Amino acid sequence: MPHPVLPRRPEARWMLVGTLLSAVGRGLTLPFLFIYLTEVRGLSGTFAGLVIGWSGALSLVLSPVGGALIDRFGARRVVLPCLVAEAVGTGSLAFVHSAPAAFAAASLIAVGNSAILSGQSVMLASLTAEEERQRTFGLQFTLLNLGLGVGGLVAGAMVSTSQPVTFQILYVLDAVSFLAPVLVLLALPGVGNPVGSGRDSEAADDGRSSGGYLALLRDRPFRRLTLFLLVITTCGYAQIQVGFSAYSVGVLHVGPRIVAWALAGNTVVIVASQLLVIRLLHRRSRSAVLAAVGATFAIAWLALGVGGFVAADHRILAALSVTACAAIFGIGETMLSPVLPVVTNALATDELRGRYNSISSMIFGVSGVIGPVTAGPLLGSGGGTVWAGLVVTGCLAASLLALSLRKLLTADQDGRGTGDDASAATSEMAHR
Repeated sequence: MPHPVLPRRPEARWMLVGTLLSAVGRGLTLPFLFIYLTEVRGLSGTFAGLVIGWSGALSLVLSPVGGALIDRFGARRVVLPCLVAEAVGTGSLAFVHSAPAAFAAASLIAVGNSAILSGQSVMLASLTAEEERQRTFGLQFTLLNLGLGVGGLVAGAMVSTSQPVTFQILYVLDAVSFLAPVLVLLALPGVGNPVGSGRDSEAADDGRSSGGYLALLRDRPFRRLTLFLLVITTCGYAQIQVGFSAYSVGVLHVGPRIVAWALAGNTVVIVASQLLVIRLLHRRSRSAVLAAVGATFAIAWLALGVGGFVAADHRILAALSVTACAAIFGIGETMLSPVLPVVTNALATDELRGRYNSISSMIFGVSGVIGPVTAGPLLGSGGGTVWAGLVVTGCLAASLLALSLRKLLTADQDGRGTGDDASAATSEMAHR
């Protein structure tokens, strides 16, 4: 019997609605901050880069703090003020005219960013039974990409550097979009509250229900998962930001418009194929799926790298190489997005769930610093060949790390358990 796409609990469904609406707002402004600060507000490119870098660095530093606060006070009490902080910071960008104002707005955004994603993951995990989490997190990723795509299309149709008011409208609308998840949480007072004093006996027995971040360091499967995530994000996601665009333009000599269309195609692939992929992943070994993600990312970079040898002087072949890379990469994303948070939450105890999710979120931030910093020098070596070779090798190394994770996971943690369907009714009744 086919599994339902939507989670059973209405609270989880409403949280997904909040995700979609806030993603539309984020899509309105996501690509434009550097352009807005330089072309509209007249700040130097160096300073605009410092503002963006400061926001990312501050969010990265605060992420572990956010995870600890979630475990201490509950996700609800942390996520709500963070949503408000990010809304105020985003809305403030519409009215910045000076360097201090830009830094202040970026700082508020960083405070919000530090705990929203991990807190929402904690709440969504608490609202879903084990057998439906993989589908739910995959659907969340689909709605996120759909919202970003819709927002980007709307913004592209109305924004103009000669009319600053168009940017102001976008930032105000983005700020308002944060009200969607705020209203959802306010309407669901029982969601995201602190974990009760009662502890899961199995968690207590294995020594991971206390000890803060030291408990995570003692968790060997989570250490291996974190190492996998660092490698796959550094050689995967982080390279899309800089390496993919720079290689496409500098080595394959395609125009920025081709890059933009390829990234748009990446979003289309994700939205169109995510639900099918979720069904195909049902009862598959999660460690094997993570290994497949590394292999898929490696194939994507190979498609781009081979284009540098055979298509650099052929515009159509070069464009096809860039587009194929983005599309194949999207397939890998559809496998990673539902499985990674499920494994993370399968390893986590209720008392430390915020910390587990914050570390996973923080790794994306760490790789977001490492990737762009290393991409430039590597692309300058050997006409991009060194960069292409290293990212392919890195993705394959991530696959090996994922395969080594299998022996560290129980059958249930790895998705190979046989009791999912049998426990579904019990889990649903327990959630009511």
